[in-house]
Amino acid sequence: MASIVSVHSFRGGTGKSNTTANLAASLAASGRRVGVIDADIQSPGIHVILGLAGDEIRGSLNDFLWHGRDLRDVALDVTDRQGAPLAGRLYLIPSSMEPGEITRVLREGYDAQRLTAGLRDLVNQLDLDVLLIDTHPGLNEETLLSLVISHALVIVMRPDRQDYEGTGITARVAQELEVPRILLVVNKAPATLDPAAVAARVEQAYGVPVAAVLPHSDELMSLASEGVFVLRYPDHPLSAAYRRIAETVAARSGPDA
Repeated sequence: MASIVSVHSFRGGTGKSNTTANLAASLAASGRRVGVIDADIQSPGIHVILGLAGDEIRGSLNDFLWHGRDLRDVALDVTDRQGAPLAGRLYLIPSSMEPGEITRVLREGYDAQRLTAGLRDLVNQLDLDVLLIDTHPGLNEETLLSLVISHALVIVMRPDRQDYEGTGITARVAQELEVPRILLVVNKAPATLDPAAVAARVEQAYGVPVAAVLPHSDELMSLASEGVFVLRYPDHPLSAAYRRIAETVAARSGPDA
């Protein structure tokens, strides 16, 4: 049975979408069938990291939510766009870059229950091993429903005072919703910080295991979202860390975990 994994952050700018893309590519490289859904409908962007320009998006999550299209019809196979061979398959369900569609989200919202039902159907239609949901930052109805159907939650945070407080709220909500597996990823850690000390502090504060403390990377910043880091720099220590997180998620996030 497929694992559904939400990747979330309380605030924007944590590197959530980059983390999602790197986990997805790592899992697909290991031979899995992986789906990524851009549920950050108000500020979509993961399609860029996965090799698509906005004007190439002919069908989107918005078409499913408002225009009656099946999610399978808007799922794009982006396996061959990654610039490196993948043993598995990688699918993307993008969100629309049309200004009118984005403002409609802000004005009207959407039927989150329709989305959660569609996600379950998509897993079966594409025969996925893992479905990663790139959520919108913060906590709202849509995010909460994503958490409810998830087998695992990866919370991405920076070692920043505001992130510490907001992440605590997210972790408590996820625990109250009984998400089976909750993991923290501390991202963009300065070289001056001791990763082991950061991990110990975060785990003690939230009672949630830290999957990794990822250092700030000049190479990742220079890549500037023009590709997936683990595929462009497969031998980089940061890529090895992403792969470890991916395997942790895949091994422990299933419904029987």
